[in-house]
Amino acid sequence: MPGENLTRLEAQERRAVVDTQSYAITLDLNRGAEVFGSRTVVRFTATEGASTFIDLIARDVREITLNGRSIDPAVAFADSRIALDGLAATNELVVDADGVYTNTGEGLHRFVDPVDGEVYLYSQFEVPDSRRVFAVFEQPDLKAEFQFTVTAPAAWKVISNSPTPQPEPGDDGTATWTFEPTPRISSYITALVAGPYEATYSELTSASGRVIPLGVFARKSLWQHLDADYVFEKTRQGFAYYEEKFSYPYPFAKYDQMFVPEFNAGAMENAGAVTFTETYVFRSKVTDAVRERRVVTILHELAHMWFGDLVTMKWWNDLWLNESFAEWASTIATAEATEWTAAWTTFNAMEKTWAYRQDQLPSTHPVVAEINDLEDVQVNFDGITYAKGGSVLKQLAAWVGVEAFFAGVSAYFAKHEFGNTELTDLLVELEATSGRELTAWSKKWLETAGVNTLSPAITEGSDGTISRFAVVQTAPADYPTIRPHRLGIGFYNLDGSSLVRTHHVELDVDGDLTEVPDLVGQKRPDLVLLNDDDLAYAKIRLDERSLQTAIDHLSKISDPLARSLVWGAAWDQTRDAEASASDYVDLVLRNIGSETESTTVRTTLAQLQLAANAYVAPEKREITRIKVADALWDLALEAPSGSDSQLQFATAFAAAAA
Repeated sequence: MPGENLTRLEAQERRAVVDTQSYAITLDLNRGAEVFGSRTVVRFTATEGASTFIDLIARDVREITLNGRSIDPAVAFADSRIALDGLAATNELVVDADGVYTNTGEGLHRFVDPVDGEVYLYSQFEVPDSRRVFAVFEQPDLKAEFQFTVTAPAAWKVISNSPTPQPEPGDDGTATWTFEPTPRISSYITALVAGPYEATYSELTSASGRVIPLGVFARKSLWQHLDADYVFEKTRQGFAYYEEKFSYPYPFAKYDQMFVPEFNAGAMENAGAVTFTETYVFRSKVTDAVRERRVVTILHELAHMWFGDLVTMKWWNDLWLNESFAEWASTIATAEATEWTAAWTTFNAMEKTWAYRQDQLPSTHPVVAEINDLEDVQVNFDGITYAKGGSVLKQLAAWVGVEAFFAGVSAYFAKHEFGNTELTDLLVELEATSGRELTAWSKKWLETAGVNTLSPAITEGSDGTISRFAVVQTAPADYPTIRPHRLGIGFYNLDGSSLVRTHHVELDVDGDLTEVPDLVGQKRPDLVLLNDDDLAYAKIRLDERSLQTAIDHLSKISDPLARSLVWGAAWDQTRDAEASASDYVDLVLRNIGSETESTTVRTTLAQLQLAANAYVAPEKREITRIKVADALWDLALEAPSGSDSQLQFATAFAAAAA
C-alpha cells in the first residue's frame, strides 16, 4: 500500500495520462477547532478510458462525482488517494470532504495565541501537503489555475495567491471571500492565510507599468514589534533589481508577506503570498548577522517568484536548483541593491562554511540527488541542497560570466514561463549566452559528491621573486573527482599599518596541477590567497608564510571578504589537522576584536570554542579555555557599549565560562 508516499514513476505515469486545467476550491473555516469543509471541483483532460488517481488526506470524504457519475468513497478513497476509472477526454471531478487542521506546520496549521486567545491559520504545502486541504494531483508538473472561495469569521483577514476581494457578509458573523483564479501554477505554491492578522499596505509600479499591491501581516500581539516599512523598503529594492536583471516583470498580481506562528522553516515562496517565521519579528536586540539574514530571506523568497513559481521543476530532483538559485540571487541582490553590501562575505562565512561541513560528512551526496519518491525529498533538504548548491551556482556564474549568466536566465524565463523544466533547460540557455560547454561541467559538479582542496606550490628564487607558481588540486579518496574551477589568486603585502592586495589574477584551474605563469617574476608576497574574491567552491590552503602573516596581521586587511576567506582557510587547516589548534586560537584572539562583519564574528567564535574544547591537545585544554574566556571577557568590555560586537563577545564569553 502506498500510504502517503508518491513515487516518481507514478507521477510520470499520471502525467502521461492527465493534464489539469483548473481547480475551484471552496473552504468552510467555521466548522470548529478540528475540521474544516473542503469542496473541490477539478477540470482536466485525460486519455479516454484511462485510469488514474487524485491525492487527498482527509478525515472523511462525503461525495465523489466524476463527470456526473457518483463514486462510492468507501470503495475509491484509501491511502491518501481517490481512484478514478473510466476517464473521458474532458473531465470534471467533484470531491466534498472534511479536512483536519494540523499543529505540525503541514497542510492548514491552526494556532491559538496564548496572549489573547485569537485563532490564526496558515497553509504550508511544500512538498506534498496541499492534499491535506483539497483534492489535488499533487505533483509540480501538473500546473493549473486555482480559484479559492473561503467562508470564515467576518472579522478575519483572508489572504491567498490572488488579490483579496471584498467579502460578502453571511449569517452569524461570517463572510465569504471569492478570489480570482491564479495563473497556471503548481499546487505546492498555492496558499491560504486567515485570521485576525494586523496588516499594513503599500504598492509599487512594476517594470511592466502595472501597479503591484503590497501587504505585510502579523498577529495582533506581535504587531508592535514588526518594522513593516523596512520590509517594504527591501521588497522594493528586490523588485527593481530582479526585474532589471531577469528582464522579465513580476509575474503575479500582488505581493503579500506574512509572519506566521510556529512556522517550521525560514519562509515559503507561495506565489504572491509568502509566509515567514515569526523569528524575523524582532522583539529584542539582535545581531547584525540576524538582521542581514532576514533581508537575504526576504529577497530569497522574492527570487522564487520567477525561479520556482513562474518556471517550476518537473520533479523534486531539481528542488536543489530552486533553492540554490534563490540563495545565489538573494545574495547578489542583497550585496548590490541594499545597504548590506558585504553579503558575499556573509555567504562565505555562513553558507559556505555549512556546505563544506556537510560535504565532508558520511551523509554527503551529489547536489543532484536521486529523488525516487516523496520520502527521498525530505532526506535531501539539507546543506548540500541549499548551501553547496548556491556555492556551485556562484561558481557557474563565474565560469560562464555573470552577464552571460543573467542573459541565460532571462531567456529561460521567457521560453518557459508558467511551465515546467529540468536542469538541462537552463544549461542550454547558459551555453547559448556564454559559449561554454556545460555538460561535462555539470556532471563533475552536480553528479558527484565531495569538496576539492586547492594549495599553492611556490618556488622562490634567490632574489625573492617567484620562479614557479602552480595550483595543486586534490580530492578525498572516497570522492576522487578533480573539477574545473574559475578562481582568483591574490597577493597581499604589508604596507605600514595595512595588509593590502598588490596583485590579482583570475584564471581557470583544472586537473591535478595548474601552472600560473602570470605570477612568475612577481615578488613573493606576505600572504598568498587562493580563491581571492571567493568564486570557487573549494577548501584552500595557506602556505606557512601566509599563515603566520594571517596570525599576526589578519585584522589589517580592509576587505571583509578576503578576511573571511583567510578565517575559513585557517579553520579548514586546523580541522584537517594540518595546522596547530593553538595557532588557530592565537589567530582568533589576536584579530577577532577588529572584525567588522557580524556573521564572520559569529562563525569564528563558534569555531574558536570547538578548537579550544576539542582540537587543542588534551593537556593544554584547561589553560586554553581559561585563556579564551579571559580574552572574550576583555573583548566584551572593550567593545562599544550596546554594540553588535559586544553582544557577540558577551554571548561567547557566557558559553566559554559555562
